[in-house]
Amino acid sequence: VQLQASGGGLVQAGGSLRLSCTASGPRFSDYAMAWFRRAPGKEREFVSSIARFGSPTYYADSVKGRFTISRDNAKNMVWLQMNNLKPEDTAVYYCAADVRGGASEIASWYDYWGQGTLVTVSS
Repeated sequence: VQLQASGGGLVQAGGSLRLSCTASGPRFSDYAMAWFRRAPGKEREFVSSIARFGSPTYYADSVKGRFTISRDNAKNMVWLQMNNLKPEDTAVYYCAADVRGGASEIASWYDYWGQGTLVTVSS
């Protein structure tokens, strides 16, 4: 499985971005998908995850109510809609796939990772 993340960019605080992750390979619907991020000088952290068929979804407390994860198994895609962005959301965002379908917040459970897309939020 190869994952390709896109959609990052520079946005002002309060703005919105939509990240996309495209997966290649069969059986996309077998995988739970997630977004993680790594801010400058910080450890990688969980952002959001989504189970195989779109539910349930999980969010880090820091993004709950502002970010929405979704997927379309027919298109082999997952998205992260990010609203009301804050400077502390600045990070490289990675999509990841868990072949066991667990939708965990634990990074080591994920088997495949995309290359990351940079989100920069200016104040």
